[in-house]
Amino acid sequence: MKKVRDMVANGRHFAKTQPLSMSYGMDGLLVLGAMSFSSNTSNLFATRLGATPDQLALLHLIPSVLALILLIPAGIFSDSLRNKRRMITVSLFLAAAFFLVVSTSAFVPVYPVYFFLIFVALATVSVNGLYNLAWQAFFPEAVPEPQRNTVLTFRVRMTMMVQMVLPLAIGAILVAVPTYAGKIVMHQIFFVCSAVLLAVNAVYFRKIKAVQPAAPKRVSFAEMKTAGGRLVRNKQFIIFTLVILFFHMVWQLDWTMYFVGQQRYLEMNELMLSLTPAGGMLAQLLTLKFWSKRSAKQGPDRPLTYGILGLALNPIAMILGVSIGGSAGTAVFLVMHFVATLAFANVALNLFQCLLKVVDDEYRSLFISIYSCLIMVSNAVMPRVGVGLYNVLGADLNGLRMMFAIAFVLRIVATGFWMLRVRYFRAYEKRGEAA
Repeated sequence: MKKVRDMVANGRHFAKTQPLSMSYGMDGLLVLGAMSFSSNTSNLFATRLGATPDQLALLHLIPSVLALILLIPAGIFSDSLRNKRRMITVSLFLAAAFFLVVSTSAFVPVYPVYFFLIFVALATVSVNGLYNLAWQAFFPEAVPEPQRNTVLTFRVRMTMMVQMVLPLAIGAILVAVPTYAGKIVMHQIFFVCSAVLLAVNAVYFRKIKAVQPAAPKRVSFAEMKTAGGRLVRNKQFIIFTLVILFFHMVWQLDWTMYFVGQQRYLEMNELMLSLTPAGGMLAQLLTLKFWSKRSAKQGPDRPLTYGILGLALNPIAMILGVSIGGSAGTAVFLVMHFVATLAFANVALNLFQCLLKVVDDEYRSLFISIYSCLIMVSNAVMPRVGVGLYNVLGADLNGLRMMFAIAFVLRIVATGFWMLRVRYFRAYEKRGEAA
């Protein structure tokens, strides 16, 4: 009982001394909880509605195409707002409404897969596109720079906890439901839960205030010309964006095939499938404090290197797992996946902080929207490239292994690019200090 009382007392003290961390922690808990319900059930639900591997790749393609159309205009609009928080709450309410529509997909008599894909895309782009854009632009206005690592560390911890627990719960529930019709109903309930959590967060987020609000920018040709000139001259932003774009490309290459490998070749059921994200989140949660201290001491750039390098081990996990096969292969895959994600907390913790160091503060939303658009283009293309590569290589076990071997090599190259960028950025900072 004493330990429980101490934990409660420590929690109350933290809430009083770190109100921003608590507020953003709750925001992360609700949003990532909602997206966990979606992401951990979308592939299975689509498959049960009759989706093929190529159609599963559309889960990434359609949201990315929509984001490509919307994000730059949304960035310009966001820069013109006095209160960017309104865009955050509107985006959350939109996503909640779309997820409610998604939950009705099984009732659609004609082309239920495409109905599902379209409305999941609308919900996804509302969160991963519009909400993320406004959130990233609003965050520096609400959180002073000295507090950002602390606030982000707590928020990431909350998101990891929910992303560890929910996949296990979802998998256990789906395994426990014996009938196909019952599993469909559970998928629908999960999407309703996503909608509820997002609506709650839309209301909750209103309590977070901007302490350093940016002056709104007029939407005009002259203003856009000035912003474009700033963009072209910002070499640090351009180099950072190109390097991170390549990292995302080789990260997203196997997204669809990772699921196919687990389901088709390792024959993992719903509960076993849930162990992959849950194990990955546990690994990140266990190492988050360590990486947070490294980031506070060294800055975000160097620790991010380990996160990018760790990602290279995921293809090895799949190659070993499917090569061994059976329950032993599944065990090896899960252990290797756990090891690969021990450093991956750096991506969630440091990538955004690195971005904030190179964007133009006067046109923050526009810079972030351009960066996000490029990432979303990659998100649209690369999972389909991975499926296409698998098909070209024979669409069999050997083809799967060869595709993941290529992914491994490309991720090593991505690590090398980031290391060169870190060295260049350090030299740039030293020249600035000398001047």
